[in-house]
Order: sequence, then C-alpha cells, then structure tokens
Amino acid sequence: MLIAIHQPQYLPWLGYLDKIDKTDVFVILDNVQFKKNEWQNRNRIKTAQGCQWITVPVLYRFPEKINEVRINNKENWGRKHLQAFITNYSKAPCYDNYISFFEDIFSRNWERLVDINVEIIKFLITTLNLKTRLVMASDLELREGSTERLIDICKTLGGQKYLAGKDGNKYMNLELFDEEGIEVIFQDFKHPEYNQLFGNFEPYMSAVDLLFNCGDNSLEILRGN
Repeated sequence: MLIAIHQPQYLPWLGYLDKIDKTDVFVILDNVQFKKNEWQNRNRIKTAQGCQWITVPVLYRFPEKINEVRINNKENWGRKHLQAFITNYSKAPCYDNYISFFEDIFSRNWERLVDINVEIIKFLITTLNLKTRLVMASDLELREGSTERLIDICKTLGGQKYLAGKDGNKYMNLELFDEEGIEVIFQDFKHPEYNQLFGNFEPYMSAVDLLFNCGDNSLEILRGN
C-alpha cells in the first residue's frame, strides 16, 4: 500500500492532486503547526493581469495547529473569492459545470480553516473520480517527531511505501524509514500544459484553473496524457 501525507491546502495545485492520484491512502496532516501565508490559507488563479493570490484571512496565534486555526469572518472574503472566479473564469469552457459548488462553499459560514480546505479537497477528488481513501492525521495516535509521525501514520494504516515530496529528503530521516521496512518514493511531478484563458500558459495555479478550462478532460491532463 502506498501512502502520501500532506497538510490541507486551500484550493490546491495540480501537484497536490497528483500525490492523491498516485496513492492508495492520502493522509491530511491537520495536527501540525500552521504556517501563515503559505499554501494552507491561500493559492493563485490566473487573470488577464497575471497571477492573483486569493487568501482566506485567519485568526492565528502561534503555535496553533492547522486544525485549531479559525477564519476571520469579519472580512467578507468568501464574496471576494467568488467574484474572483466569476470575473476570471466565467468565459472558460467548463465554468458552468463547477461554479455552483463554489457559490455554495463561499456562501457558508466556515469557522475553521481545515474544514473548508477538506471540503474542497473532497470535491476535487470526487470530480476527478479519484479512488484514493482520505484519512485525517488527527484521528490517529502519533509521535511528535517529524519523521516519527510519518512512520507512525504508515504503520498504523498498513503502508509499506511512502510517497514523499521531491524535497522530502531535506527534512526526513530516511534511515528511520529503512529500519521500519518502509520504502520511500519521491514524487516526480511534471506539470502539464493545457488551454487557459488570457494568453500564454501559466503553471502552478490552483486546480480550479484546470477544471474551469478543461472539465471532464482534467484527469487525463493531470496524468500527462
């Protein structure tokens, strides 16, 4: 069994979905320290003026874990994010197929950041027809060390192989994996190109860019076919 583990991203990019697609079980690492203004509460979409960041405002106090972080609903961020989608994707070929989901998402009163992130991740998995099982790390009993935590997840779920990010060897103790008989594989994701609005292709956007532009062909494109 191949397992991948990653923090819950907001509107994740294609490399995140590639990890999910390649594994049997994908563990959402929601019980580690939150990192403000990384990918956990923001991402990018493509506009006529170039890339645009869209950010969920949070009420964060160090050293809160991801699943403890609250959203700052004093800001009307949901309306802004929906308007960004309408402005920049309403002319995309497959816009009508998916916008109702985001209209619902952005109209709801979310309290915790992790909840909206997971809801969007589940939507992307379902929409792309991925078969991967999702597990929340906070539902498991784990040690605190960074490598030990990953090993415990793999052992608890019966994973013999672990799919790490391409730079995983910078923070993992690979000898500990070897001692536990867990094979570490490093992700080698090659970003596909596809038809976008607004001129030349721009990689590393949120996966919604692919969905709105390519619809039912999105999984085939994600897989590089």
